[in-house]
Amino acid sequence: MKIGELIDKLDLEVKTDAGGLEREVDNCYVSDLLSNVMGQASPGAVWITMQGHQNVAAVASLLSLGAVIVGGGAAIEEETLKKARENDITILASAAPVFEIAGRLYAEGLRGAARNA
Repeated sequence: MKIGELIDKLDLEVKTDAGGLEREVDNCYVSDLLSNVMGQASPGAVWITMQGHQNVAAVASLLSLGAVIVGGGAAIEEETLKKARENDITILASAAPVFEIAGRLYAEGLRGAARNA
């Protein structure tokens, strides 16, 4: 599924567009624990979190994630958006709870693909 399709299907707000809305993603990872994401998320994954601080952009860049969805209406710091733009990271936002976002992505065919599973 393309990131642009995710935006349309889940009514996500684009906070930063790394020019990757045509990028294909085929798996998803959900966690708020950054060290867990670094050890388990797959490159190219969509990461769902409630974290909005600048380390989110750093982890997403380090892992070459496809996009980050910040759910639950959580605030996203301006410094996070700046770092995301600098590192070509797509950050999306939703007021929906992360559980609902994950369930909707699962229903759309995205599955988890942990690196160390």
